[in-house]
This record gives sequence, C-alpha cells and structure tokens, in this order.
Amino acid sequence: MSSSQLESVARDIVAPGKGILAADESGGTIEKRFKSIHVESTEERRRFYRETLFTTPGVEEFISGVILFDETIRQTSADGTPFPELLAGKGIHPGIKVDKGAKALTGFPDEKITEGLDGLRERLAEYVKLGAKFTKWRAVITIGHAMPTSFCIDANAHALARYAALSQEAGLVPIVEPEVLMDGTHTIERCEQVTEWTLKRVYMALHDQRVRLEGTLLKPNMVLSGKECEEQAHVEQVALATVRCLRNSVPATVPGIVFLSGGQTDEAATEHLNAMNAIGNHPWELSFSYGRALQAPALKAWGGKEARRSAAQKAHLHRAKMNGVARYGTYSSEMEKELVIV
Repeated sequence: MSSSQLESVARDIVAPGKGILAADESGGTIEKRFKSIHVESTEERRRFYRETLFTTPGVEEFISGVILFDETIRQTSADGTPFPELLAGKGIHPGIKVDKGAKALTGFPDEKITEGLDGLRERLAEYVKLGAKFTKWRAVITIGHAMPTSFCIDANAHALARYAALSQEAGLVPIVEPEVLMDGTHTIERCEQVTEWTLKRVYMALHDQRVRLEGTLLKPNMVLSGKECEEQAHVEQVALATVRCLRNSVPATVPGIVFLSGGQTDEAATEHLNAMNAIGNHPWELSFSYGRALQAPALKAWGGKEARRSAAQKAHLHRAKMNGVARYGTYSSEMEKELVIV
C-alpha cells in the first residue's frame, strides 16, 4: 500500500460520524466479560458473540473499523464468510491487534513494557493475506510514586515506533496506543502532565524511525482524574485538559485521534468525546476506539442466549449511534431514552 493509500485508509477510519469498535480482547479479558454475564467462554460462543456485533444492521453508519484478535481474524460467520471479508462487505475496515501484551519491565518495579516485536514482520505479512487493513499496539504507562520513569516512557515509545514502521512497510495503517492508566489517586493535572510527556516522546520516536504520520492514527487516553482521586474532574474540565494536551504534543499531520475509553462508563466516554468535539476547530478528527464502552450494553442484553441476538444488536447499534453523534458535538443525555429493549 502506497503512502497515499495509507493516508486514505486512515482518513476513512476517522470519517465524520464514525469510529472504531475494539473487539480485540485477549482470551483472558473476554473470559472475564463472559463471566460477568455467567457465560462460559468457548470458541463457538466467542465467535457467535462477535458475529452478533459485526452483523448488526446499520452499524456501518457509525463504525468504520473493527480491531480483531488473532483468533477472531481467522474465524468465520455461520455461513462460512471470513470475518474480515464480512466486515469489508459492509464498508468497515478490518484491523488486528499485533502486540503480545504488557509485561513487567525488568529493573523497574510496577512498570510495564509491551512485547511482540520479534517475528512481527512475518506476522504482519500473514495478516495482510487474511484481509487486515490496519494494526494496533498498546503501551501501558502507570502513574504512581516515582512513576512513570523516563526509561519506561522511552522504552515503550521506541517499541511503538518500531511497530508503526513495520506496519507501514507491510502496507498497514498503524494505530499507536500509549495508554496512561486511570488507576491511582492522581489528579487530572498530573494526568495531563504525564500524558503530554508520553505523547511528546512517542512522536519523537516516530520521527526518528521515519514513520509517515499521515498514514497513522493515535489512540490515547483522555486526560482524567485517577479512579481513586477524591476530586473527580467534570466533563468540561476533561475536554479542555485533553484538547490542550493534544494541541501541545500531537502534530497536525496526524489524520485522527481515536480515544480509548479506559474504564470509563459507557455514557461518560460518550459525554467526554462530545464535549471535546463541541469545542471545535481541531487540526485532527476526534473519534473513538471503544471496547467495553461500546460492547457492555450488548453483552448484557445478549446474556449468552441465542434468542437474544436481536436485543444485543439493538443495544450495540444504539451505543454506536450515540458515539457517532458525539463526533459532531451534538450528543445529549436525553438521546439515551431512544433505546428500548424488550
């Protein structure tokens, strides 16, 4: 894929009113989610659940890309259609998570480094054959006592940039995801400081490794108060702090920013995205790449029952639509009343 094609795919993913469904949960994560509804996590149930999301009528109006897991990109719908082909047929770009997870950073207690660079070039070539159009790699930054360290940030920034360069070499749009975790007692001011520091180091590394920013997307955390912080920032504070942070650290050549929800409630993630877009006049598209914040209502409505597929799809479409509206900064909580599941 040429540079212009990479840029075209990146811009298509952040088209107005649309965003990404993150359906790339690892085996352990999807098992936890299934346990929350008292459903055993078998391969067939995972396949059925993902097919339920992907075949939701009309979801392509609000979802432009889906991030898949290694298992999922190899699965098919009930009629034998490979998931990447099914998604592409609806005008949705199939993507793939390619990192191997965050592991302990030796010598740096409680900090993490994401692994997966070994053999990545070969894996990317296979994913291209399977139909992938973009990739994702997540790095984890923890705020705590004497954390993060500059070494942790730089080590993860280097890995993110190496992954991005390899993805573009393979003709895939890399989504760069440096997540500053919500866990902790830190204030929103501390989160902004660490997020800006992290993003600046990431973009230095991307520049050093000659990654073409026009053919990338950024998946950052929003600037939020820590989960255990006594004083939680309100929606407008979050929007202003996040936009200020991004303006100070993300080049305007990046086509779009697709936020992760990072443990926020469904509606909070939508409200924050809406408030940022309501500010207006950004150099990049502000979109979403939500996992749990898009899936939780559908998962609950499904409950592991095949007869509840339609209810799950209705809940999924509603959540996708709410975030699609938030892309324009015109969402209101009153819109949540539109959803009625029987």
